Amino acid sequence: MRERSPWQPRLAEGSSSPTDRLVQALSDDILSGLLRLGARLPAHRDLADTLGIAVGTVTKAYGILERRGLVRSVKGSGMFVALVNSRSRTFIDLSQNTPPAALTSRSLSKTLTTLARRPDMDMFNTYAPATGHDEHRRLLAQWFSRLGVPADYQHLILTNGAQHALSVALSTVCEPFGRLYVEAQTYSGLIQLSHLLKLTLVGIPMDDEGMDVSVLEKILDENAEKGGAVYVTPLLQSPSTRIMSLARRQELVRVCRERGIKIIEDDVYRLMSATELPQIAKIAPDITLYVNSLSKILNPALRIGGLLVPEALYSRAESMLRATAMMVSPLSSSIMEQWLIDGTAETVTLAIEHETRRRYQLAIDILGEHVYRSGLPSFHLWLPFSRDNAHSFYNAALATGIKVTAPASTEVGQQSDQYGVRLCIGATEFSQLKQALLKLNEIAGQLKQKPDPFPLFNV
Repeated sequence: MRERSPWQPRLAEGSSSPTDRLVQALSDDILSGLLRLGARLPAHRDLADTLGIAVGTVTKAYGILERRGLVRSVKGSGMFVALVNSRSRTFIDLSQNTPPAALTSRSLSKTLTTLARRPDMDMFNTYAPATGHDEHRRLLAQWFSRLGVPADYQHLILTNGAQHALSVALSTVCEPFGRLYVEAQTYSGLIQLSHLLKLTLVGIPMDDEGMDVSVLEKILDENAEKGGAVYVTPLLQSPSTRIMSLARRQELVRVCRERGIKIIEDDVYRLMSATELPQIAKIAPDITLYVNSLSKILNPALRIGGLLVPEALYSRAESMLRATAMMVSPLSSSIMEQWLIDGTAETVTLAIEHETRRRYQLAIDILGEHVYRSGLPSFHLWLPFSRDNAHSFYNAALATGIKVTAPASTEVGQQSDQYGVRLCIGATEFSQLKQALLKLNEIAGQLKQKPDPFPLFNV
C-alpha cells in the first residue's frame, strides 16, 4: 500500500485562481517546515477530489512547484518535497574548513591594546609597498623557515590570504586557456579561480600518496600543446587528506623540471609539528611557487598570506599582484607582527594542534572505517564514496540539518574511484560536532548496506 501523504490539503486564502491558491498553500507549508524533505504529496486525483477542484488544476500547480524546485516528481512513485526547510532548523556547518578557535578574547584585547599604545602612523597614513613592508616580509619569511622551507624575504610577497596568493601564482605561471594539472579531487577555491582565469583544468588520478605522477607524465608527453603548470597540496590534501611521500615529491620535481613545468605548492595545512616531509619548494625552489597563510594555522580572520616566488618570476608576480590589490591591510600586518614577536602565534598554533588532535580522535572513534586515514590528524576529513553515494550522503546529511562540503565543488573530471565527501571538524562547537558525527555515521552505515537509499534527496 502506498504511503499516505502527511499534508492536510487546503487552499490559501484570497480571490486568486485555485491554481495560485494551491501553489501558495503548499509553498508556505514547505518553506515553514511543516512539510519536510522527502515528504509525499497527495496524488493528483485524490487532492482534486478533496479540495473540489479539477485534476488539471492540481497538475498545473504541481508543475509550477516543480519548476521552483520545491517538489520533485518520481516516475511511478508520486510527487515529493524536494527542498530542505532551512527556516525550520539551525544547521550544523561542517563545510567551512577553518581551524579550531584558539585565540582568546584576552589575547586579542592585549594585542590591540599594545598596538594602540604605539601606533605607527606612517604605516596607516600612506600606501604600503604592494609586496608588503620589508619588516613584515622578514617576519613571515622567518615563520616559513620555522615550518621547514628556507625563505628569502626578498622573494616573498605578502597577500590578502592564501586565496589571493593562489590568484597571483596562477596569473604568474598560466596563460589564459592554458592547462593546469591538479589532483582529481582538489580545493574548491582553486576550481573557482581557474574558471575565472579561463584555465583548462586537467584532473590527475590519485593514490594513497596523492597525485599519480606517472599518469601526469604520460598526459604531458601525449599533449601536443606544451606548457601549463601543476597545482598540488602535498600535505593533508584538500579534500582527501592524502600525504605525498618524499619519493613522490622528488618524482614530481623530475617530471616538471624535464618539461619546463612550474609547480604551485599549497601548504596551508602544515602545523609546526605536522611532519618531517620537506616542502617541494625546499626540494626545487627554482620551479616552485609556494603558498601559505596564517589563516589556517592561527585565525581565519587574519587575512595574511605569503607567496614565495622563484627569483626569475618575481618581477612578473609583482605585476600580477599590483593588478589585484594595492596592499595588504596595515592593521592585519601589525597584528601579525605583534603575534610573531611576542609569541602569541606559537601559543595559538600549539593550542590549535592540541584541539585538532582531540577532534580528529573523536571523528575516528565515531566514524571508524568510513574515514580515510592519512596517518596525520587534521581538521578536515575524507569519506570515500562512489559518485552517486557521495551526493546521496550530502543530501541526506542536509535533510538532517548537517551541511557538509558539496561533492560537486571539489570534483575535477570523471574519475570513477576518486569520489567522496569532505567533513570540516574545526569550527563547530565540540558537543555539536559529536552530535553531527553520530548522525553522519548512521547515514554512512546505511549507504554501505544499500547502494543508494536516498534517491529522492536531490536538492
